[in-house]
Amino acid sequence: MTNNLSIKNVIDSIIPISRFDKGEYNKIFDEVRVSGYKVVVNNDVPACVLLTPEKYQEMVEMIEDQYLLALAEERLKNDNGVRYSAEEVYKELEIESDDFDEIPMEYGVDFE
Repeated sequence: MTNNLSIKNVIDSIIPISRFDKGEYNKIFDEVRVSGYKVVVNNDVPACVLLTPEKYQEMVEMIEDQYLLALAEERLKNDNGVRYSAEEVYKELEIESDDFDEIPMEYGVDFE
């Protein structure tokens, strides 16, 4: 995502809102598809950012990854070294291993 940030790329990404007033929607959206994003300015002030769905998903995944990293680091700081087997967790939560057969595969987990 940030690997292609440069002054030139940032400047090229800025578009005035007046282009929308001129009916240049299709051209603007084509530019977004090529570059991944555009920053719309109104009176020289950023008003919004247009992103491709792929770029948006990439950003969301980066945020999720950072959150998970912070969570893992916090857990490591507070790690008491105690570990539990899957069987112990199932017993504590009153889960039978057969219960996993009922999970729809759309969640991307295969327990076999």
